[in-house]
Amino acid sequence: MTTFATPAETSSSWPSHLDLHAMRRGARTTTLARHHGALRVLAPLYPEDDAICHHVLVHPPGGLVAGDTIDISLRIDEGAHALVTTPGATRFYRSEGATAAQSVKAVLGDGARLEWLPLEAIAFAGCIASNRAEFFLAPNAEVMGWDLLALGLPAAGRAFDAGSIMQHLEIPGVWLEHGYVGGTDATLLDAPGGLAGHRALGTMWFAAGRALESARAQAMLDAARETLGGEPGTAQIGVTLAHPQVMVVRALDARIEPIQDAFRRVWHAWRPLAWGLKPCEPRVWRT
Repeated sequence: MTTFATPAETSSSWPSHLDLHAMRRGARTTTLARHHGALRVLAPLYPEDDAICHHVLVHPPGGLVAGDTIDISLRIDEGAHALVTTPGATRFYRSEGATAAQSVKAVLGDGARLEWLPLEAIAFAGCIASNRAEFFLAPNAEVMGWDLLALGLPAAGRAFDAGSIMQHLEIPGVWLEHGYVGGTDATLLDAPGGLAGHRALGTMWFAAGRALESARAQAMLDAARETLGGEPGTAQIGVTLAHPQVMVVRALDARIEPIQDAFRRVWHAWRPLAWGLKPCEPRVWRT
């Protein structure tokens, strides 16, 4: 079910807020979505079965400029399973001074599952951007997700040579990754100890509200390594158990597409091992 709100009159910035609440009703995951501003969710989709509800988040303006905000609140109740994705990239355009910000906060109840699988964020030259995501997990909750970032448009000859983006991923009290990339920071962008000239980076994770059982974690690590080692992959990629509750894949490449492909292959490998589910790619990924 989706309800609509009329945006309030604001300044030149454009705030958008989406609240998505997934609930378990018998054998079915049902959802309630409320939005304010441009961001909204398409109708709930059930391409695999009633227990798993797919959502496509749509932002018609196509990007964020100075002062624009996207605020996403996800609540996944006990026993519910939601998959959330997007039809296209989140674009952070050049700013005259104010920060463009996207913030995601997800709260998962006991036994809840969330697949947070948006397409990439693109940081254009001159942007001042913040991209933040936090996941709060009850003891038996689990989340699988990824974060993909492209710096500039290298294929079009548009380098990320000015501006900045702040990236923040967190499971409070368990795992925190926080980074700042400046377009004029040649040491970070080009040095071997930094991004080594790469302009695309990604982090994928599987996390639980309690420590992963060792045999299950090892099976998932082995599957990811076999998947990534068995086919042509990205320039740099690695898999690790970063915390007893968190498994992480990190990748660097010149372009974002190889990272997207690698992460999708890992998702195909992890879904059956983690949850006994066949991969079911959102149709929007193929359009």
